[in-house]
Amino acid sequence: MSATRLDPIDRKILAELQADGRMTNVELAKRVGISAPPCLRRVRTLEEAGYIRGYHAEVDARELGFEVQVFAMVGLQSQAESDLSAFEARCRDWPLVRECHMLNGEVDFILKCVAPDLSTFQTFLTSQLLTSPNVGSVKTSLVIRGAKDEPGVPFDVLENRLKQQA
Repeated sequence: MSATRLDPIDRKILAELQADGRMTNVELAKRVGISAPPCLRRVRTLEEAGYIRGYHAEVDARELGFEVQVFAMVGLQSQAESDLSAFEARCRDWPLVRECHMLNGEVDFILKCVAPDLSTFQTFLTSQLLTSPNVGSVKTSLVIRGAKDEPGVPFDVLENRLKQQA
């Protein structure tokens, strides 16, 4: 199911849940203008189709003692598919790595990492990341502050694009 095959109510459901995943089905139905039973059926269909991958609380890392956030740009020695997959698997096993994205260009992967302090991150960097098989280079950038951290997609952009296509 592509975004163009979703009807306006499905897209509104996704936008509302993206903004507030804790609302009740009754509140969601009210916001999108349908009754609760069909709203719940639509949500279940969106979940089964993979549009909704989960529901999460947004926790404050700093409040929980994770004072350090670092982006690590990783260059691999080999970009064979088996080597890329092996590196991705290792990233999934490292608790400090919160996001891992393969890139096009000079850098093969960018990792978003959190740690309680710089010493903990440095230990991870020197004892795990830099010594990992196939890692050729790592450049790190310490986050000073974040200016924006929005989840999901901008539904207003999607709606404008669909209007232009119609």
